[in-house]
This record gives sequence, structure tokens and C-alpha cells, in this order.
Amino acid sequence: MTRSSPKPFSELRRELGLGGAIVTGLGSIVGTGAFVAIGIASGRWGDLLFLAIPMAAIVAVFNGMSSAFLAGRFPVAGGTYEYGYQTLNQWLGFSAGWLFLLAKTASAATAALGVALYLDLESPVVPILAVAVVTAMVVAGLRRTAWLNAVLVLVSAAAIVWFAGSSLVVDEGIANFSVGWRPQDLAAAVAFLFVAYTGYGRIATLGEEVHDPEATIPRAVVITLAVAAALYMLVELGGRAQAGPFWGLEAGIVDAGGALLGIGAIAAMLGALLNLILGLSRVWLAMGRRGDMPLSLARLDTRSQPVPAILVSASLVAALTLIGDIGLAWSFSAMTVLLYYGLTNLAALSVDRRRPTAWLGLGSCLFLSFFVPLGVWVSGVALVAAGLIWKTGYSKPPR
Repeated sequence: MTRSSPKPFSELRRELGLGGAIVTGLGSIVGTGAFVAIGIASGRWGDLLFLAIPMAAIVAVFNGMSSAFLAGRFPVAGGTYEYGYQTLNQWLGFSAGWLFLLAKTASAATAALGVALYLDLESPVVPILAVAVVTAMVVAGLRRTAWLNAVLVLVSAAAIVWFAGSSLVVDEGIANFSVGWRPQDLAAAVAFLFVAYTGYGRIATLGEEVHDPEATIPRAVVITLAVAAALYMLVELGGRAQAGPFWGLEAGIVDAGGALLGIGAIAAMLGALLNLILGLSRVWLAMGRRGDMPLSLARLDTRSQPVPAILVSASLVAALTLIGDIGLAWSFSAMTVLLYYGLTNLAALSVDRRRPTAWLGLGSCLFLSFFVPLGVWVSGVALVAAGLIWKTGYSKPPR
């Protein structure tokens, strides 16, 4: 049994088709995934990335199918926050929304810090300036954002293809591959890299703005994940040939093509940041509609843009960049994302218990959660508890 969604506020406009939805997903995925996460993971797990990248993609497909199924059934802004409210209960729904805000604010901060990394500037002003520029783009409207997304994704993909192709031509290809690992290391790498694929969730959170969401969103999720997996494998192969991530390269290839790589990396970071703020604002909007957050966050301007929600999203991302630690921000995202998609699969199963991908998605999230560092878990649980305390004391019915 489902609960009807409250509609005391104006609805967002349906402006995205299949192409726009795919670009939105890729813009969210490629940036921090290809240009940050792969580099961090290669330093921690080395050769395991050759297996971990496709395995994380498979886990993402299981979970992505649950998101796509629910987005088609409940085509409103808010993602699993809204699905949880309508299929589970208000506490699990709120927890999903809170987890999304925590995870994607951390991911957006990672993208902003990545801009400073590739510009080789350590000033805390750089990430904040990146957030400010991207926020102005998001406020300009979804249609303009989609066109900008397309440009940023094309530049980023071109840089990745050039990097991999040039690396394999000038070096020994995948000759650096060797075997020697423990199963628990592989699981930890998959859990870490799963986050690098979850940008497909932006497509679901924009369900209220997609044409024919029941047909468009599942197709967009599958295509997005397939393209992302291919690009990640190119990054892995190129990095293996060069024996290092993008920012650690010192060989002649960087002297010859450093400008292209730098432009591609910065474009990817800005694209990821843009799409993350876009997705975050829609969840703040949905939580404002239901009264779990200030009702002002549900207001739209004359162009149907949730400007208050966008500004709150951007302000929190900018504040989080002050931690200055990309690895820590990404690890925190891993824990919260696994919990979030666990709830997504529960919501899908509450609608249809016979969905095998939902069972596989739920099982994979539960299994991988055991390989997230304990310290990250403790901080995450504390923040979830803080969110539930907020709901108990603040939550009010929407007017």
C-alpha cells in the first residue's frame, strides 16, 4: 500500500529527454570517479582495480534497476526519500533523504576539492569559488544545465580516451598487471568504487523533470552505467601503463598532453559538482514539501527553479570543502551510499517482492558495508542519529 505524495507546491517542469537524462548521469559519474576515485583506489589496492571496476559496475546495475523502477512508479523529485515515505514509513523515508544529503554533500565537496587538485592550487578559496560558479549555472535553469553538461561530458570523455590510448601506445599496455590479493581487499575496493557509479541516482532524483519517466529512466540508467564502466576501464588501463593516476604522472605523455588532461579533469569535476548540487537541491526541495525541512526550501521561482534549495545545497558543500581531505570525504560517501541504496532496494521490494535485482542489490549493499572502515561507520551512525533527532523535534506537516 502506498501513500499519496503531498502536492501543496508547484511541480517542476518536465524538460529532460533520454539524451539529457544520460548526460546528467554521466556528468555526475565521470568527474570524481575517473579523475579522483580511480587514483585514490589505485594507491590503496593497485592491481585489484582491474577486477573491482567491473564488479562495482555490476553492483551498481542491481541498485540502479531499483532506483529506475521506483522513479517510474513515483515520478517526483526526491529519490529514495520520497519512495521511502510512500512505500515504507516516514522514519525510513526521512533516513534515506538524510543519508542522500550526507553522501552527496561529501561527494560534491570531493569534486570541488578535485578542481583545486588539478589546478595545483592549495588555497581553500579555489573549491569555494568552484562551488559558486557552478551554483550560478544551476540557478540558470535545467535546460541550460543540460547543454553545459553535454559539453563537459564530451571534454572529459575525450581526455580519458586520449590518456588511455596514448598510454597504451607509448608503454607496454597492461603488462604491469599481476595477481596477488586477499578477498577482503577486493570487497573493500568494490565498496569504495561503487560510489563512483552512483551518479545514476541523479536521474532518479530528477524524476519529476524527465519526460515519460517510466520508460526513459531505466534506459538512461543502463546506458549511463555501461558508458561509465567503459571509461573507468580506460582510466585503469592508461594508469596501469603509466604506473600512476593522472595527477601522479611524470612521464613525457604528461608533457605532451598535460593541457588536455588538465582541461578534461577540471571539466569533469565541474560537471560532477554541477549535477550533485542539482540532485541535492531536489532532495532539499522534497524534504521541504513534506515539512521535514523548512518549508521555504520547497519554493520555486517564476522559472520553476528551487533557488532556496540550490543555495542551501551549495553553502553546505562549500563549508565541507574546508576539511581539505579528498580521501576522507570519499570514504564517508561510501558508507552513506550503501545505506541509502539498501533502503532503495527495500522500497522496491515493498512494491514487488519478486524483483531479483532488488534482492541482489540489497544483499550486495549489506555485504559491502562490512568493508567500510569502522571510524567512518561511527561518524556516519552519529550523523544519522542527529538527523532523526532533528526530525523528532522539527518535523511538521506541510501547509
